Amino acid sequence: MSEVKTIATRDSYGAALVELGKEHEDLVVLDADLAAATKTGVFKKAFPERHFDCGIAEQNMIGVAAGMAAAGLVPFASSFAMFAAGRAFEQVRNSVGYPHLNVKIGATHGGISVGEDGASHQCCEDFALMRSIPGMVVLCPADDVEAKAAVKAAYEHEGPVYLRFGRLAVPVFHDEANYKFEIGKGEVLRDGDDLAILATGLETAEALKAAEQLAAEGVNARVINLCSIKPLDTELVLKAARECGKVVTCEEHSVIGGLGEAVCAAIAEAGVACKVKRVGVKDEFGHSGPAKELLTQFGLDAAGIAKACREV
Repeated sequence: MSEVKTIATRDSYGAALVELGKEHEDLVVLDADLAAATKTGVFKKAFPERHFDCGIAEQNMIGVAAGMAAAGLVPFASSFAMFAAGRAFEQVRNSVGYPHLNVKIGATHGGISVGEDGASHQCCEDFALMRSIPGMVVLCPADDVEAKAAVKAAYEHEGPVYLRFGRLAVPVFHDEANYKFEIGKGEVLRDGDDLAILATGLETAEALKAAEQLAAEGVNARVINLCSIKPLDTELVLKAARECGKVVTCEEHSVIGGLGEAVCAAIAEAGVACKVKRVGVKDEFGHSGPAKELLTQFGLDAAGIAKACREV
């Protein structure tokens, strides 16, 4: 059996921008002195006249992106999630969200898998921040194929979009030839009716591994990939809640304000009798360490997900 290919979704981001840039002259890319890390450097090489390095000034970069969008361009403003969502939150809210401008935010290095960079760079609050902005779309792709499709969908969407990408290479499990992405829609990757695992980002591949572990124990887990955190595929979530009666959410984000809370709100408001357990970073900061070891330590790997499923 051939080895599964692994690619970091930040690499997918850069590659997708280049492909879109060939087709759309109105696409421009902004960066905050991190083009090598965010992988927008490949766009800069292909289209130097459409790449703008704003320096270590993320708030200003968002303001520039807003101006470009107001002038009819489609800017992708790129930086680490900690800076794009955290440091520049006020500018994203007031300069992009409030006037509902067509700005796309490409946020790389999300979650604790940033690893050795430590808590100051491990953004586990970005879903919560971006979900709170009216009209903001929030996407967190699970692999290379989905990441490229999400970037294309973001370009085609009229309005602000927040895209979260990772530093850690993750398995590519989608078949590009047969994959179709749509904002606001999730997908069932594995069927089952004992419980449902709802995952996003790199947690989706871990959820699939966890489901295999559970299957060996006689537990049939449904695995659902939810790249679109906002808008959420409420119909798919409620179907899983009604049919399985037990749900485990998985995200490389704080359990406060992210996918887990969005799912809980949808289930509670619909009045569905369903037990929910959230797998994510608890009310704590991350710390420096190898990415995979941190995922294990915080219970975000396949073993941690499987453990949570047994508990529920």
